[in-house]
Amino acid sequence: MVGSGVEVQSTMSINGSLSNGKSAEQLAVSDVESFDPATVVPEPLPPVVDSNGEEVVKPREIVLGKNVHTTCLEVTEPDADDESTGDKDAYMASVLARYRKTLLERTQHHLGYPYNLDFDYGALGQLQHFSINNLGDPFIESNYGVHSRQFEVGVLDWFARLWEIEKDDYWGYITNCGTEGNLHGILVGREVFPDGVLYASKESHYSVFKAARMYRMDCEKVGTLVTGEIDCTDFKTKLLLHKDKPAIINVNIGTTVKGAVDDLDLVIQTLVENGFSHDRFYIHCDGALFGLMMPFVKKAPKVSFKKPIGSVSVSGHKFVGCPMPCGIQITRLRHINALSRNVEYLASRDATIMGSRNGHAPIFLWYTLNRKGYKGFQKEVQKCLRNAHYLKDRLREAGISAMLNELSSTVVFERPRDEEFVRMWQLACEGNMAHIVVMPNVTVEKLDYFLNELAKGRAIWYKDGKEQPPCLAVDVGIENCSCAVHK
Repeated sequence: MVGSGVEVQSTMSINGSLSNGKSAEQLAVSDVESFDPATVVPEPLPPVVDSNGEEVVKPREIVLGKNVHTTCLEVTEPDADDESTGDKDAYMASVLARYRKTLLERTQHHLGYPYNLDFDYGALGQLQHFSINNLGDPFIESNYGVHSRQFEVGVLDWFARLWEIEKDDYWGYITNCGTEGNLHGILVGREVFPDGVLYASKESHYSVFKAARMYRMDCEKVGTLVTGEIDCTDFKTKLLLHKDKPAIINVNIGTTVKGAVDDLDLVIQTLVENGFSHDRFYIHCDGALFGLMMPFVKKAPKVSFKKPIGSVSVSGHKFVGCPMPCGIQITRLRHINALSRNVEYLASRDATIMGSRNGHAPIFLWYTLNRKGYKGFQKEVQKCLRNAHYLKDRLREAGISAMLNELSSTVVFERPRDEEFVRMWQLACEGNMAHIVVMPNVTVEKLDYFLNELAKGRAIWYKDGKEQPPCLAVDVGIENCSCAVHK
């Protein structure tokens, strides 16, 4: 493996038993002293199998209909014997220590996914002993008293100010993830316009198309420009196919792969120019990552409820930085009545996707917003954009195809030829493209380390001249491609 810098030793077999033939229980009793908590255990790629279940040697593919177990930590029943239980406790402590070591190593090589890993919530450790559940509507007291709705509403008010909507005009809640925000926003649109057609660019997050399947909605997939931004010429064509039906539109504030920002103003203009008045369309803005970054980018177009949009969602575990997946969803108060139902059991109103909701997440978000504030996020956004430009420039100087959208911190470049290298650095890939999302925890030093390892790898992958780096002209544009034809 190129540049791993870590000696990897696996002690767990595919079927969940240990490689020395002993079960987890046997290890707990006899081998706990020899269990090395400093060993970093990889999660191996599942083997590729054919239709008969036979392992084959070929590039990795996802096989549906068959669970492929990799490493598995077996759960064993505790012994009634106190002495054995003590041994087992020691074994479990060793497992957790080794798992922590693995997390530290994986965090050091984390570049491809948009998670801010730079946070410290040690002050909140005192709350882990409580089961905090935000049942029902954040704005209505329920019978359940161990909640954090006061924190949740404080966070929602902060985002309402950011997206320019008055307290009395919005409704929202802290979701369990970004996907839930999209599911909720599109569901509100569907409830407002039951016969509406969903429009989303082909580079929208997969959760948007999941929503269409779940809600049995007619969906038009719209083409994109080479940047990944929605192509409003194609959008117009698709709109005119269903001119007699209301439009529900997903607008991307940063696409998943290229970090492209759809032109919200042009989308609205296209709707109005083609006969869709404000009362005939609903726009959901998927701002998973860049929905929080955009307000702090100079000259960036605004995402604001002063424009005719219906909802906005962002992820809390991405740019904000949170140890558990979560998100923020805000819509107009007048829309939510089409979705909500009173629930006597809760003594509250049900207008969310999930019933039980993580009550810890709002406290983590509230804590960070208080510590950083608008100015703190602005500094972090500027740092991310600066480091993203640094990475793009270094890649281009090295003769590597690379693209960076103007409002983005997502750098798209040629997919490394070695899949072990891809896995080592946890790169998100699509076709011949890979990308790095430069987050607040990604330093110049970390980027230099990655670039040096990539250079070493390319020197090996392409040393004999038989293989050439892929052409990315179609993916990122001729001007950003450095293949043998376009360099």
